[in-house]
Amino acid sequence: MAKVAVLGAGSWGTALSIVLADNGHDVRLWTHRKEQAEAINSTHKNEKYLEIMIPEKINAYDDLAKAIQGVSAIVLVVPTKAIRDVCARLDTILEEKITLIHASKGIEPESLKRVSEMIAEEMEKYAYEDIVVLSGPSHAEEVGKRQPTTVTVSSLNEKNAKITQDLFINEFFRVYTSPDVIGVELGGALKNIIALGAGISDGLGYGDNAKAALITRGLAEIARLGTSLGANPLTFLGLPGVGDLIVTCTSVHSRNWRAGNLLGKGNKLDQVLDQMGMVVEGVRTTRAAHQFAAKQEIEMPITNGIYKILFEEAKPKDVVDQLMNRTKREEMDDLAVLLSNRYA
Repeated sequence: MAKVAVLGAGSWGTALSIVLADNGHDVRLWTHRKEQAEAINSTHKNEKYLEIMIPEKINAYDDLAKAIQGVSAIVLVVPTKAIRDVCARLDTILEEKITLIHASKGIEPESLKRVSEMIAEEMEKYAYEDIVVLSGPSHAEEVGKRQPTTVTVSSLNEKNAKITQDLFINEFFRVYTSPDVIGVELGGALKNIIALGAGISDGLGYGDNAKAALITRGLAEIARLGTSLGANPLTFLGLPGVGDLIVTCTSVHSRNWRAGNLLGKGNKLDQVLDQMGMVVEGVRTTRAAHQFAAKQEIEMPITNGIYKILFEEAKPKDVVDQLMNRTKREEMDDLAVLLSNRYA
């Protein structure tokens, strides 16, 4: 049994806490809201995020120092916009180096840093090589109900990756390892953009043909950018790539799909975010990916189209028409680009 602190009591943090508790670990679930911690401890529910009972052995805290006291591992599951603040606080409290895992999916606009890079910048005690990433096709609603799920953990430190695998793996939550931190993080972050597009497509009333095209060409964009940054193209054919794309683009559990669906039906972005009431990571990541594509000189037409809808008030139907009327090209050109990026 290990003592583990899960930082972030949203739906995903709660679901991962349940996995760890089922495995017999002593789990501390931290939230910055005192009333939420008190409600979890008294009712064993986190009703805003997951409509299921939480094991009684999960204890919630609103005091960060108390939550991490004596733990051997920390799992960061806060929104990407809060990563730097939480890590800066952690760095002043942690007295010794322990296993640090993050399960947040996003890219920081302007700096264009992945989550692991942000953590390493804010925490002097941790080298980038030691941080572990957990990602893959995993709706919190299904994980919390112990439905079969598979994810990938990745770290340049093989020992830390295997420690994380052992912490989480059980009969309904299967965990694979991968050394490709860049690919695993980018796959998890960028798929949220394509999920917004899938929701927009459904909101416009388009069918399965359109969604299949969007997912497939979206995968090409993700791989194109990822390999330009050093990721292994095969990673995007696995759980953090194709797997996460499928689940996020096709399920009503997906916040990004739901947000896109509302946009496709004519709602403005501010209205959508107010209605959602939870963080929609794909919005912030779209801004970052748009900047990344320009910096890397990578063609990402779907991402750029969604950027126009989100931040330039372009009409979704007009963006679709522009995408469908782009210059003719050979589909396998993408494969040549990926290979040239990989082996140049």
